[in-house]
Amino acid sequence: MTAAKAQAEAGMELFKSAEGGPRELDVAAAELYKTQMEQRIFVLEAEAALLTGKDNKKERATKGKEVSELKGEARYVDACKVAKGLEPKHGNFVKEQAPQPTSKVEDAPAAAVPEKKKEVAKKTKKEEGGLTAAETQELEKVKQDIIDRKTQLKAEGLSGGQQNKDPQVVEWVNRMAVLKQKQDPGGAEEKKDKDASKKKSSKAPLSKDEQKDLGQRELEVEQYKHKLKTEFGYSKKEMLADPDLQEMEAKLTELHKRAS
Repeated sequence: MTAAKAQAEAGMELFKSAEGGPRELDVAAAELYKTQMEQRIFVLEAEAALLTGKDNKKERATKGKEVSELKGEARYVDACKVAKGLEPKHGNFVKEQAPQPTSKVEDAPAAAVPEKKKEVAKKTKKEEGGLTAAETQELEKVKQDIIDRKTQLKAEGLSGGQQNKDPQVVEWVNRMAVLKQKQDPGGAEEKKDKDASKKKSSKAPLSKDEQKDLGQRELEVEQYKHKLKTEFGYSKKEMLADPDLQEMEAKLTELHKRAS
């Protein structure tokens, strides 16, 4: 009786071991997915780095949010773990898995995956706009080239204004503008409509909120000038040529005209 009991217990232990044993992981697929995601993250971070100035704050934040979402995506998290030889937290990149229950409740998330892929594909297609695959690749390369060139010029002691005037930077920026225009042809029209709307409102007297905003804008302009001079070493001439400062002062001038 004792021998039979011991044999049964041994059988149960063997069953448990087989059931909970190590799973075979698809390391190659995980590393490929990890690389693809990191390329997307790199591009978004590069785009965010180009969005300088106060007016681009919202767009920079949007890019940052996209990066955070990509880094927190379950499949990417698992890919990073599997690439390091760790067990995937969310069960991705496993070659052999235990049979899944046939419960309809548990089948629902699996059915949602293709829809998500379609949504991502649709979004990617929309983002590419009128660019060809080669032009899309060129756009990303130009962005990175600008970042690398400015980093190099900064290390050589050039100010921000001098960096912007560098012939190679100017050429790349112009090319990037052309590609972005082709990528989003409707963007220019939207900007024109927005500018036209601003022009109409510029004749109206200042509201109470705008009167309060006037003083705040004056302070922001002075703070920005101080930052350009002390942190970036801009000369007076370079400050006058700074596009962000020009835009800030233009808005301030408009408010002053309406206030008078």
